[in-house]
Amino acid sequence: MDFELIKRALADALGELGITEYEMYYMSSSESSVGTLNREVNSSSSGVHGGICLRVLVDGRLGYAATELMTAEEMRDLASRALDNARFVEKEAKVGIFAGSPEYEESRLDEYTPMSSEQLRTCAVKLGESLFSKDERVREGTESQAVSMGFDIRIVNSHGLDLYTSVGVNVAIAEAIVASGDESQSAYAIDRIADGELDASVARATDKAVDEALSKIGAGLLDSGRYNVIISGKQMRSLLSVFSSAFSARSVLDGVSMLKDKLGESIASEAVTITDDPQRKGNTIGTAFDAEGVATHRRAVVDKGTLLTYLHNRETAAEMNTESTANASKADYSSPIAIRPYSFCIEPGEYGFDELLQLVGEGVYITELKGLHAGANAVSGDFSLESAGFVIKNGRIDRAVRSFTVAGNFFELLKSITAVSDELELGVATGFTGFGSPAVLVRELSIAGK
Repeated sequence: MDFELIKRALADALGELGITEYEMYYMSSSESSVGTLNREVNSSSSGVHGGICLRVLVDGRLGYAATELMTAEEMRDLASRALDNARFVEKEAKVGIFAGSPEYEESRLDEYTPMSSEQLRTCAVKLGESLFSKDERVREGTESQAVSMGFDIRIVNSHGLDLYTSVGVNVAIAEAIVASGDESQSAYAIDRIADGELDASVARATDKAVDEALSKIGAGLLDSGRYNVIISGKQMRSLLSVFSSAFSARSVLDGVSMLKDKLGESIASEAVTITDDPQRKGNTIGTAFDAEGVATHRRAVVDKGTLLTYLHNRETAAEMNTESTANASKADYSSPIAIRPYSFCIEPGEYGFDELLQLVGEGVYITELKGLHAGANAVSGDFSLESAGFVIKNGRIDRAVRSFTVAGNFFELLKSITAVSDELELGVATGFTGFGSPAVLVRELSIAGK
C-alpha cells in the first residue's frame, strides 16, 4: 500500500465534497505465534488486520466511516459515507478535530524487530525443551508459546497534523504442569524477549513457571480470620487492572466510579503513588501520542494517597472543564474513541521483599487470585476471590496454602497498604495498556479458610 497515494486520494475526495475539517486514522496490527504441547509444535498462526477510520466535521457534527480496502475508489466512497453519517447525527460534537500539541516526546522505548516464523518456532521449541529438562516432575500437558505482535499507527488531519508510530513486542509464554504422587499443579509465566536475549528469556520463563508450580505442591488449608497480608506484585497489578476503570473520567461522568467527586482527596494510604507513563522503561508497548493526536506524558494520578486527576480524552476534558490527559484510545482502527491508561503502575517503595516479611511477622503471602473478573465488581470495588499462597511465620515464608477466599473492597484495600516493596513487576501490555505493581503489605485483610 502506498499511503501517500491513499492520503492524497482521500484529501481530493473530501475537497470535492466541500469537507474542510477531517481526520484520517490508520492502524495496522500484526500477530504471529508458534506453540508447542509436550515438546512438539502444535500450533502456528499469523495475521494482519488494519484499515482507516475517517472522521469529518460538518456543520458542527462528526461523522465516522471506516474501511479496510485501500484504493482510490474506496477513498471516494469512504468520504461520502462519512459525510452521510455526519448529516444523520443529531447532536453537535463537544470537540472537533485536534490541531496538534506544541511538541511531542521522542520515543524512549526499545526498538521493536518482529520475530520471523522460524525464530518463533525456535523459541517455542527451546522453551518446551527447557520446561521438561528443568525438573523431572514436569508432566505431559506442559505448553509453550512464542508470540510477536506489532502496531503501525498514523494520524493525518486537515490542520496539517501528521503523526506516525510503529511499536511492538516479542514474548515467550510458558505453562508448566508438575506432579508429585497423586497431586498435580500448574503455573504460567510470560517474559519479554529483548533483541539478542532469546536464551535468557527462555530461562526466565522456564524458572518462573516451573518454580511456581512446584511451590504449590503439598499446599495445606488456612484457618479463617483477619490477617496481615503481602500481595505479590503480579497479583496486585491484576487487581489494579480490574479496578482501573474507576480512574476514567468517562466512568466518573457516567456515575459508575467510586472516585466521583474525590479529586484532591485521600483515596489511599501515603505509601501509594500511582502513575501512568506511556513510555515507561521496561514497558512493552507505548506511544508519544494518543488516539486523538494529543501528546502523551508521564503523570501522577495518585500522589502519596491523594487523587490528582482522572484519565481524560478530549471530550471528557471538555465536559469537566479541564485538559486532556492524552488517554484517548482505540481498540482497533474502526473502534470509537475510549479512555485507557498506558503503563498504569503503583510505584515502588523503599522495602526489600525480605523486609516486608519481617514487617508482617505472622501472616499470609498471596501469590494467586482466581476469577478476578467474576469475583470482582469494578463499580463498587468489592471482591471475593479464591486464593493461594504461603503462610508467613517468624518473618519467613513457611508452608504453602490453597483454597482460601480473600474478600474486601479495593478502595479500602488501597487505604490499608502500609508498606510497598522496591521492585516493580510489570505485565505485558495488551494493546497499548499494561499494568504494574510492587508487592504490597495490607493490614487486617479478611480471609475465609477451613
